[in-house]
Amino acid sequence: MQKKRLGNSDLEITPMGVGAWAMGGGGWAFAWGPQDDDESISAIHEALDHGVNWIDTAAVYGLGHSEEVVARALEGRSNRPYVFTKCERVWNADRQISASLKADSVRRECEASLRRLKVDTIDLYQIHWPEPAEDIEEGWGALAKLREEGKLRWIGVSNFNPGQMERCRAITPITSLQPPYSAVSPEIEKETLPYCQEHQIGVIVYSPMKSGLLAGTMTTERVVAFPADDFRRRALAFQEPNLTRNLALADKMKEIGARHGRSAGEVAIAWTLRHPAVTGAIVGMRSAAQARGVLGALEFRLTGEEIAEIGVA
Repeated sequence: MQKKRLGNSDLEITPMGVGAWAMGGGGWAFAWGPQDDDESISAIHEALDHGVNWIDTAAVYGLGHSEEVVARALEGRSNRPYVFTKCERVWNADRQISASLKADSVRRECEASLRRLKVDTIDLYQIHWPEPAEDIEEGWGALAKLREEGKLRWIGVSNFNPGQMERCRAITPITSLQPPYSAVSPEIEKETLPYCQEHQIGVIVYSPMKSGLLAGTMTTERVVAFPADDFRRRALAFQEPNLTRNLALADKMKEIGARHGRSAGEVAIAWTLRHPAVTGAIVGMRSAAQARGVLGALEFRLTGEEIAEIGVA
């Protein structure tokens, strides 16, 4: 399996990594609905056993719970993957989420993530969102300091645009960017991906299947039946007329995948990996069966003709 180096780091990562957002479970503002921890752990084990060598999570996923699940999954494993997590989203005793990039807050978040993950050093620590915008430099400087102290190996950003990354680069180099990217949402191709290529910033994209829309198993009926705390009930991509158009795109990917014995989701992931700026794709999985349905994306690639057939401008 071919691996790629992530930006300016020494991390050689597989084409896809485990996304642990949904593993945070239900009951918080951006949940995917209820989730069984044992199913999450089985998904992680399935991916690792097939060669995946990194996991991406965040402190806010399940308000700390996702990181705890990742720690449980890795306990006693000899083939430990790289673990990536994030700061900046904080919450209070009432489980209300807010943004902070103050240096003391970033340090507290880092220490809490180290405890939950049961590690001494985090392989890649990322600012989750560029908010509050006026504190970007303070937050990024705090990450640089934590790296100097050995608590972090590499540091990156998530959901930043080129202008915001330029502000960070004035302080210390950025190892990676984590942006949303899929055939449904290709917006970063215009400015962000070229910027990352120019400045040797690695790119690990999230939502390559657009939160399950391009998995080949999504239907209008499933969308209607989403749990009340599933954030996708409120997402524009899941609302008409977008939903019908996006499900048609998923059908096209299913058709292409069938020619190779691959799923629509694997085609959707391969579509993101076709771009030379993309180092890897974060793929959410909630069970061993879901993991098996996308692990072919570790090696499956689209032809030029198939990319044209998908036809996303």
